[in-house]
Amino acid sequence: MTRLLRLLPDLAPWRSSSDFRLLWVQGLVAYFASFMALIALPLQIKDLTDSPLAVGAMGAVELVPLIVFGLYGGALADAVDRRKVIVATEAGLALLALVLFLNALLPQPLLWPLYVVAAGVSALAGLQRPALDSLMARIVPHAQQTAAAALNSLRWQLGSIAGPALAGLVVAYAGHAPAYAVGATGFVVSVLLCRRLSPAPPARDAEKPSLRGIVEGARYAWSRPVLLGTYAIDLAAMFFAFPNTIFPFLADDLDAEWSLGLMYAAGSVGSLVLGLTSGWTSRVRRHGLLVVAGATGWGLAIAAAGWFGNVWLVLLCLAFAGAGDMLSGLGRSTIWNQTIPEELRGRLAGIEVLSYSVGPQLGQVRAGAMAGWTGTRAAVWSGGVACVASVGLLCLALPKLLAYDAATDEDALARKAAAVA
Repeated sequence: MTRLLRLLPDLAPWRSSSDFRLLWVQGLVAYFASFMALIALPLQIKDLTDSPLAVGAMGAVELVPLIVFGLYGGALADAVDRRKVIVATEAGLALLALVLFLNALLPQPLLWPLYVVAAGVSALAGLQRPALDSLMARIVPHAQQTAAAALNSLRWQLGSIAGPALAGLVVAYAGHAPAYAVGATGFVVSVLLCRRLSPAPPARDAEKPSLRGIVEGARYAWSRPVLLGTYAIDLAAMFFAFPNTIFPFLADDLDAEWSLGLMYAAGSVGSLVLGLTSGWTSRVRRHGLLVVAGATGWGLAIAAAGWFGNVWLVLLCLAFAGAGDMLSGLGRSTIWNQTIPEELRGRLAGIEVLSYSVGPQLGQVRAGAMAGWTGTRAAVWSGGVACVASVGLLCLALPKLLAYDAATDEDALARKAAAVA
C-alpha cells in the first residue's frame, strides 16, 4: 500500500503555496472557457463556408501573432508585474469571447470577425504564457518544481478531456452563441481569481521590453547546452511525430471511422494516467533523462501507431505516446524553473512558448505533406522513427542534457541559492 501511495501525485506545491492553488483552479476554469471557443469557432467557420480550407486558414492567422507576441510577452514579463499581465490578458480574452457571442447573435453572422478574434486570441496567449510560466519559479519552492509541473499537467489533461466534451455538447444542443457566452463567463471568473494572486513585480533594475532584451534572452539560451537541448528535442519530437492532422485519414485506412474521436483523446488519457501516478517523479534528479526518455517513448509509440493495423493497438500506442510526451514535459519544465535566473525568466519563457507551440504547427504540415506522398500510415510510422533518430543525434550533440543533475548543476545550484536568499 505504501508503494502505491508513493505513486500518487505529490501535493506539496498545493499545500505550500496559496498562489499555486489559485493558479491551478484559475487554469482549469480558463481551459474550459478556452475550449468553448476552440470547439465552437472552427465549427462556426465550417457552418458559414462549408470549406476545409477556410477552417484550416485559422492556423495560418494564429501562427504569426503567437510568435511575435510570445517573444514580446517574454520581455514584458521581465519588465512589469506579471500578475497585471495575466489579469489584463484574461480580461482581453473575455472581451474577444463577447465579440464572438455578439457576432453569433446576428441574423447572418460575419466571417471576418472570426479570423480577427482567432488572431487576437493567439496574440493574447503569446503575451500571457511567459508571465504564467515564469511565475511558477517564484511561487513554488525550488525542490517542488517537478511536483508542480506534474500537477499543472494533470490539470491540463483534465481540461483537455472534459473541456472538448462539454463544449461539443453545448454547441450541439445550444448553438454557437451560448458556447461563446459560457466562454466569456469563464474568463470573467478567471480574472477574479487572478486578481487574488500576490503581486509579482519585476527586478528593480529591470529594463523596458525591447528587441535588445529579447536578443539577450536568446543568447543566454544559446549559451546553455542543457536549455538548448530541451528546446531542440521538443521541436524535433513535434515536427517529426505530430500526426493529429491526418487522424481522419488514419481512421479511414483502418476502416474505423468511429475511432476518430478516440484517437484525439487517447494521448490525453495516457498523459492523465501518468499524471495520476507521477509521485515518483518528485524524487528524480536527472531531469534531462526524463526529457530524453519521454521524447524517445513518444517517437516509438507514434511509430508503432503507424505500423499496426489494428485500431485498438493504435489507440493504445497513442495513449503511450501521450504518457511519453507528458514525461518529457515534466523534465523540460523542471529544468527551466530550476536553472533560469529570475531576471531572464520571462524572456526564456517566451522562447519556451515557441518551442512547444511552433513544433506542432509545423508537424501538422509535415504529416499532411508526407501522407500525400507516401500514404497515411507510412507518414505516421516514418515520423516516429525520425523522431527517435533525431533525439539520439541531439543527445550526441548536446551530452550535457543527459548529464544534467539538479544536485550538481551550477545553474540549478545558483537558482536554488537565490531562491533561499
